[in-house]
Amino acid sequence: MRVAAFASLLMLAVPSIAETVPEPDSYRMEQYRAPVPNTLTGATVVDIDAAHVLWSTGHAVFIDVLPRAPKPAELPKGTVWREQPRLSIPGAIWLPNVGYGQLAQASAGYFETEMAQATNSDLNAPVVFFCLSECWMSWNAAKRAVTELGYKQVYWFPDGTDGWDNANYPTEVISPVPGFGARD
Repeated sequence: MRVAAFASLLMLAVPSIAETVPEPDSYRMEQYRAPVPNTLTGATVVDIDAAHVLWSTGHAVFIDVLPRAPKPAELPKGTVWREQPRLSIPGAIWLPNVGYGQLAQASAGYFETEMAQATNSDLNAPVVFFCLSECWMSWNAAKRAVTELGYKQVYWFPDGTDGWDNANYPTEVISPVPGFGARD
C-alpha cells in the first residue's frame, strides 16, 4: 500500500516543464522573499495536493523554517513585547532561522540536532520543508538537509503555509523548538 501511495505522490510532485527561476549552485544569500525555482536537486518538490497526502498519512515530518522576528533592542522601558503567533501546518516542527544562506555554527548545530531529534537520527525518514510562498528559507533548509546532513527523502513544499491556508487546510499555532533562534 505504501508503494502505491508513493507512486501517486510522486506523480503529483512532478514540477512543471517551464522553469522561470534557475536553481542556484549554492544557497540563496539575500532577498529571501522572491520567486523560487521549480526544482531542488536531491529533493522532491511537492505541490499542495502532494503535501496534503504526506501530512494526512502522517508519513513525513513537517519542518517549518519561518524566521523568528527578533525582539527590538531599543524598546522603551515598560513596553510590552508580544510576538505574532505562528499559524502553521498542524504537527509541524518549527525550527526558526535555519533557512538563511549562511548559518552561524550555533544555528547549524541547532539545525542538525533538531533534525536528528525529529527523525530519530534516521537519514531515510521523509521530511517536508516549508515556510511561506516564494520563500527561499525553505529551499535553503531543504538543500542543507540533503547536501550537509545527508537526508535521502527530502520534500520541499514551496507554497508553504500560504498555499496550505489558501486550500482551506487546517492550521494551528505552533511554538519554536527551544534552542538557537528560538529564545528559550
